[in-house]
Amino acid sequence: MAVVWGRIYTFADQINKNHKMKAFKAYDIRGVYGRDFTREDVYKIGFFLPKLLHTKKVLVGRDMRLSSPEIYEYLTRGITDAGANVTNLGLATTPMVYHFTCSKSFRASVQITASHNPMEYNGLKICREDAKPVSYETGLQELERMVEREPVVITKPKGTITDVDWRMAYRNYVRKWFFTPFRLKTAIDCSDGMTSILAREFFGDYKVTYINDTPDGNFPHHQPNPLEAKNRKDIVKLVKETGAEIGIIFDGDGDRAMFIDEKGNFVQPDYIIALISLFFTDILRTKRKLNVLHDIRTSRSVIEYLISKGIEPHMWRVGRAYAVPMMPKKLCTYGGELAGHYYFSFFHNCDNGFIAAFLVVAILEHMRKQGETFSSLIDKIKKYANSGEINYRVADKDKDDIISEIRVHFAFFSGEKPTAVYDFDGYRIEYSDWWFNVRKSNTEPYLRVIVEARTEEMMKARLAEIDRIIRAYKNL
Repeated sequence: MAVVWGRIYTFADQINKNHKMKAFKAYDIRGVYGRDFTREDVYKIGFFLPKLLHTKKVLVGRDMRLSSPEIYEYLTRGITDAGANVTNLGLATTPMVYHFTCSKSFRASVQITASHNPMEYNGLKICREDAKPVSYETGLQELERMVEREPVVITKPKGTITDVDWRMAYRNYVRKWFFTPFRLKTAIDCSDGMTSILAREFFGDYKVTYINDTPDGNFPHHQPNPLEAKNRKDIVKLVKETGAEIGIIFDGDGDRAMFIDEKGNFVQPDYIIALISLFFTDILRTKRKLNVLHDIRTSRSVIEYLISKGIEPHMWRVGRAYAVPMMPKKLCTYGGELAGHYYFSFFHNCDNGFIAAFLVVAILEHMRKQGETFSSLIDKIKKYANSGEINYRVADKDKDDIISEIRVHFAFFSGEKPTAVYDFDGYRIEYSDWWFNVRKSNTEPYLRVIVEARTEEMMKARLAEIDRIIRAYKNL
């Protein structure tokens, strides 16, 4: 007997037949659960996913958000009603899902998470074989069209759900990349997120102080977004109180790590791209030429530092959906982003917050024998004044008018001749003494601007000029 979608509707509390999903984004499916997407949407995503990725088995992991169990229930119900089997990884960091997608040869995987977003958000990070991200350009758009239809479960055997516990296997795989004895006095903030389930197993308790290390979807201490200064107050305080040589803060799902130096200062994440090079050049003493991927927002300080070490930097678009396929194309050993994602060829070209933290700790341990500290190493990298990324909320970020206005002004009417123009993610326009990038966010209603210059005064002046253009154009 056929079972139609109409019978599943009786499970829902809030049904809106005219409901239109707002959660399909450039990189993943994400939004406020119950508003931007519902359990009915999740069921249909699960139902059509095996068809989209041509598979009969799907790996599923989830974070500790309050809505994750319900999303798991409806997602797996859809997958199994489609006749595909589910391997349930259970509570997991996002990099755990990436790893087992590759090592266990899955052609489809889903991590239920909203990463760094507030507690009312949730989402689905979908991968195909080799943990390659399914972005809007490479499958989510097609999936969005599919879920507009009503699924029909035909008379065929339902799929099964198999629970697995692969945590120890994951721990052993990641730990092999961290072979330096752990002697640094370290402070770690797990942000009440998924790294809490593994942090002590990886870092131990010797000279390590943990905070916010119980998974809690209410995020009682702070939101799981380390890029926001207010969310770093706990780790900065802990570094100062304990005299730690390094502070590490993870985001909600564990694919990002960010760092605090021994003075309690936040280390801009793109500087870590340069710092990690020391692991290969000074610790491993790698003889072959290294290629490193970085995004369009990366500091000129980082690019120049990499070149000074004999490393070839490769600039590309922002986002995992673009970084992961580009890593092998450019034969990159590792890569990084301003947002705190760090990609590694030896981790399936994927991002992993733990591995990034291990490498930074190993570098600091090695370099302190030469009298270096975290802050002194960063001081050797940083040569320019940097604004950091600044967000402008706009009514319609997808209109290119503002970005084009800024580009035309600086390319033709500013009185300066650009030395380079990059146009693959908004615009990065470079001059001899300064540069800027303006781009639209792929996940939020923002225009994002970053300016870097030879001096603080020049940086502030150029930023003010861009600010005036944006505010005048949009009357902000």
